[in-house]
Amino acid sequence: MNFKNAKIPNMPGRGAGTLAKVAVVGGAVVYAAVNSLYNVDGGHRAIVFNRIQGIKEEVYPEGTHFMIPWFERPVIYDVRARPHLVESTSGSRDLQMVKIGLRVLTRPLPERLPTIYRTLGENYNERVLPSIIHETLKAVVAQYNASQLITQRETVSREIRKILTERARNFNLALDDVSITSLSFGKEFTHAIEAKQVAAQEAERAKFIVEKAEQDKKSAVIRAQGEAKSAELIGAAIANNPAFLALRQIEAAREIAHTIAQSANKVFLDSNELLLNLQDISAQAKKNAKK
Repeated sequence: MNFKNAKIPNMPGRGAGTLAKVAVVGGAVVYAAVNSLYNVDGGHRAIVFNRIQGIKEEVYPEGTHFMIPWFERPVIYDVRARPHLVESTSGSRDLQMVKIGLRVLTRPLPERLPTIYRTLGENYNERVLPSIIHETLKAVVAQYNASQLITQRETVSREIRKILTERARNFNLALDDVSITSLSFGKEFTHAIEAKQVAAQEAERAKFIVEKAEQDKKSAVIRAQGEAKSAELIGAAIANNPAFLALRQIEAAREIAHTIAQSANKVFLDSNELLLNLQDISAQAKKNAKK
């Protein structure tokens, strides 16, 4: 038999195997393309964990970056300042219990993110801030009396910030702001403050009463001196000029007549009574003048 011109039919198994290989390669390419890129959003930084080398020292900024799928994975940190509210109860120097609330703005140092991940992990705030804040508050509050915590609040806040900044730097954290949000005392101290304020108000009121009495006394002395001087001047005027007394009597008669005229009651007086015997006054004044 002659097999030179014989045609060998295509085996369907070989085509299916090729197609399977193409599918596997294509799937691997798609997987690599999808998982080899990652994005770092604004306000964030990334570090990369390699299954062979561990944490790389390089810190990746915002943008899109390349990594080896499966062998590497990104760890992304938010490096923006975030507020944390902490309340602590501490004892003051005069043994008063003080409840103080503190608001702290913290952020990780971007260049120290690999060290932060190795030592603290991703939830570094929960591991570090409560302990150092409570310890700092107790240490600072114990240096002041309860009244000084109120009157020197800004000084206390600055000292707390100074100590917290130094403590947080040891953990590669930065503090942007520290402020006291609340400050409250025990019931006994609150009642003592209220009683002190009431006593101070009573003392001020008593002081005012004493000063008012002194001013009234001075006013009475001045008034008496003025009346004595006035009486002295009137006596001298009468002695030197007898007509002065007649002039005062005429002025008094005029006022009485005006008052009676404005009254709603009807009063009938003759001319002598209405003028209060002015003719006799005039005659007496002339007689005194001749003398």
